[in-house]
This record gives sequence, structure tokens and C-alpha cells, in this order.
Amino acid sequence: MAPTASRRVAVLGAGKMGEALLSGMLRSGTAAGDLVVTARRPERAATLRERYGVDVVGTQEAAAADTLIVTVKPQDMGALLAELAPHCPPDRLVVTAAAGITTSFLEARLAAGTPVVRVMSNTPVLVDEAMSAISAGAHAAEEHLVRTEAIFSPVGRTIRVPEAQQDAVTALSGSGPAYFFYLVEAMTDAGILLGLPRQVAHDLIVQTAIGSAVMLRDSGERPATLREAVTSPAGTTINAIREMENHGVRAAMLSALEAARDRGRELAAGGEDKQ
Repeated sequence: MAPTASRRVAVLGAGKMGEALLSGMLRSGTAAGDLVVTARRPERAATLRERYGVDVVGTQEAAAADTLIVTVKPQDMGALLAELAPHCPPDRLVVTAAAGITTSFLEARLAAGTPVVRVMSNTPVLVDEAMSAISAGAHAAEEHLVRTEAIFSPVGRTIRVPEAQQDAVTALSGSGPAYFFYLVEAMTDAGILLGLPRQVAHDLIVQTAIGSAVMLRDSGERPATLREAVTSPAGTTINAIREMENHGVRAAMLSALEAARDRGRELAAGGEDKQ
């Protein structure tokens, strides 16, 4: 579902996430004339115009759109809001997709009563397989959540969560793709150690990951149940799992996600972006 033709959407900050959302909205049927984007560098602006046929405008002009999606880095958010606030009336919907930035941070810097929605998405937005968690700010109503879902649904799945859970979301799915890439990298190295060519090992692991993910999504079974179906008594799989347990893989994952969550809290307190 795309935003209606009467509602213009502005993407403020056309980095990887901003560009991915822009391209996703266009693929879902939103007209280029209903989209505007901001970009700091002239060469970046030229690329976006040529690639997508959208207008690249300044912050003041972008504030005229009905929905403003802010995708700048957390450390740039304060400066952008200072520039945006004088031109942004309270009937605008402002969506923030910056890690660690709370709705209250935006609400305190925008006109009183401005509806703000916070979204944590992830890099599979580039292939329309993102997971986007959506939280309402103090002044955001159902219509604002629905409008936000309409923007993010074309590039993956959406889920609503209380904002208090967003640091956990950041740790689990926001940073989550990196954990899977890390695991695939390690398994590829293991395949090479076992005598396989790198490309063969890569292809085996990637397709296995895709198939396993689809089974998890579509079967409705718990991960443990699916794992047990592969784990024969005294077989190869149980021996591999025993080694993982001996090396504390499960405990390491728990500690890693706690560390990511804690860093998200630091970002919310004004820390530098290190996601």
C-alpha cells in the first residue's frame, strides 16, 4: 500500500536507508512527483535526480510535505531538527529511523503536538525483506501508525512495539543482519578448511540459510523443534552442536545482544553513532 497521491512524502537524509525507502516507495507505485528528498552534497543530489526522477530540495521546502521521514545519523539529528523546526507545523507526521533517537527527543524540538513515530528497520530494506518495528510517540494516533506502515510495508514486514522495547529491537533485528553475515563468513571459512572451494562453500551456506529461514517463517514450528528434526542420535549434527555449546556460542550471543542494547541506550543519551 503506497501513500495516497494527495500526500507528499519527504525523505530527509538520503543515505543507504533513505535511498532504500525512496526506491521501495517508487516500486510500490508511489509517483515520483509525490516524493522529495534532501541531500547535503550536490553530486549526491544529482545522482538521486537521475536515478529516481525525484526533486531534491532543501530542508525548508521538504517541511511542506505531509510526512517527513528523517534518516540522518543520530549525531546529525539535533542540527537537522534545529533547521527543520521553524518550518514544520504540528500537522506534519515526522518519522524517525535513526538508531537510539527517541520520539521525545524530536517532540521536544518540534512544534507542540507534532505526531512523531519511531521506526527501527534494517539493511534487508535494500532487497524488500526488511523488518521494521514501529512505535508511536505521545501525539501519534492510529492514522499516523497506519501511514507509517504503508511506507515501510513495501520494503519488508512491519510490527508495532512499545517504544520501551526499541533498544532491544535495535540489538536483535536492527543489527541482526551483521550477526548472520558474521556466521556465514565463519561457516565459509570452515568449508574451505574442510576442502571445499570458497564459492562452493558460499553457495551451500547461503541457500541453506535461505531455506532454513523460510522453514522458520512458514512452518510455525519452534527453532528447537526444527533443529531436533536434523539432529540424529550420535550423528554429525549433535557432535557439532556439542562443540558449539562447549565453546559457549549461546552465551556469547546473549552477551553480544546485551552489549548492542546497552549501546543503543548510550545513543539515546547522546552518544556517538557506532552501530
